[in-house]
Amino acid sequence: MIDRDGAVAVEALEPESRDAGVAAHYGDPMREQRTLATDVGLVDRSHRGVVAVPGPERASWLHSITTQHLADLRAGQGTELLVLSPHGHVEHHAQVAEDGTTTWLDTEPGAAAELLTFLEKMRFLTRVEPRDATGELAVLTLVGPRAAEVVPDLKEPEVRAVPGAKFAAGSVPATPTTVYDVKVLPEGGLARRGHLGIDLLVPRESVGDVVERLGVPLAGLWAYEAMRVAARVPRLGLETDHRTIPAEIDLIAPAVHLDKGCYRGQETVARVHNLGRPPRRLVLLHLDGVATDLPPAPGTAVTSEEGRAVGFVGTALRHYELGMVALAVLKRNLPDDAVLRIGESVAAIDLG
Repeated sequence: MIDRDGAVAVEALEPESRDAGVAAHYGDPMREQRTLATDVGLVDRSHRGVVAVPGPERASWLHSITTQHLADLRAGQGTELLVLSPHGHVEHHAQVAEDGTTTWLDTEPGAAAELLTFLEKMRFLTRVEPRDATGELAVLTLVGPRAAEVVPDLKEPEVRAVPGAKFAAGSVPATPTTVYDVKVLPEGGLARRGHLGIDLLVPRESVGDVVERLGVPLAGLWAYEAMRVAARVPRLGLETDHRTIPAEIDLIAPAVHLDKGCYRGQETVARVHNLGRPPRRLVLLHLDGVATDLPPAPGTAVTSEEGRAVGFVGTALRHYELGMVALAVLKRNLPDDAVLRIGESVAAIDLG
């Protein structure tokens, strides 16, 4: 929807951004934020990568190689999953939607090819045919308290208990997993209700028709990112680095099933879960905004009053209500009332 009146492309404002190809805003970023917070708006996220996994063994296969319990995935259901390194570090994060014949995975911009490479390596003799479907489906997202009125009959996300792994001594107790409601759209594609709104996975050639049919105000990616930051939802590659584990950025509840059996990186997940707190944590920071009105870049160091590095900034931006805020990953043992610095700005941890 970058060709719509008033659209300003992300790359025109952030030339090196991973989010090139969609609109940053449509003329008034703060108003668009307010729309997403109080009403409903439609955000173009069509730069996200999409991988299709058809085949009769897709559910059991994805179950065996990712962090999520997918063996019983049914048409009309969605969730989230992670792919971890052998040492338990996060390599991929994908949203899931199942339509009865294909499991659709949408992931970070530019990440579909790498995810597909991993899946191809893990196929062996399994009856699945994964492919890069980024050119087939585009992701649009309805955000706001009235989103459910635009696409009705989608239940709110729920936490369900599914059986744990079976061992010689029997089965471990059922463990909660997050399930999203999914339905087929009239023009083709799927709608999936998640924690940040309703994602629409629609045929690329139908995007214009979908926009017209919904009749919802457009909001740019900047507004969406502001809602994400305020909700403390991490994003791979921004709130992560090469050693991030799921528990550090609050991805256990939505994307990891703790008792489903073996998968790559499970030992690290289990050890951190059983022995205690992870070494770092995701927090929302408030910046004073006095020294500069420019948000710090991703990866900027967060330091203590003494100048010691204690973490890094992920996404920083100006929120229409909260002011200058940032998601950051900090050392776990840092006190909640610590006075922090990001460049010349003073920052404080949000305790809400």
